[in-house]
Amino acid sequence: MRLDLLQAIQTLQSGQVLAYPTEAVWGLGCDPYNQQAFEQILNLKNRPIEKGVILIAASLAQVQPFLEGLSHAQITQMQQSWNITEQQRATTWLVPLTKAVPAWISGQHDRVAIRVTTHPLVRQLCNGFGGAIVSTSANPAGLQPARTSSDIQHYFGEQLPILDGPLGQSSAPSKIRDIVSGQVLRD
Repeated sequence: MRLDLLQAIQTLQSGQVLAYPTEAVWGLGCDPYNQQAFEQILNLKNRPIEKGVILIAASLAQVQPFLEGLSHAQITQMQQSWNITEQQRATTWLVPLTKAVPAWISGQHDRVAIRVTTHPLVRQLCNGFGGAIVSTSANPAGLQPARTSSDIQHYFGEQLPILDGPLGQSSAPSKIRDIVSGQVLRD
């Protein structure tokens, strides 16, 4: 079922799962504070809760609750990595957990993955929703991430709501780096 932006925002607000285009691949998302919706994503993907997921946002202000305890230099480093063109590859940062992060989001990890997106439609989605949303690749565990809305329908059937729009212009999913150690987990 294809949705426009307003319908997609209402879908998230009503506690449902949504497929949406990200910078490079399609994602599955929900309200990160709605455990039932989050568990639905895990069931769709056949993904263990221990792995954790990314939270994606439209602005630094929307990820501010997750940045508690970080230095000005660390926040500036993240902000600079997010100040890119749509064609450049996004960076997701692993940051220490704060009280703002529900336990189910981080899985077995002591970090949470966050990203400010360059995708214009996803920025509008997060702004309309009023904050960060879950972002995990739209595919069952072990299969390739969806690159078209047809892939999503093939993987999950016709009933999964899809925010209609194009993928971003990045050629690969985001890099993942740890803000504390500097370690690159996905390059």
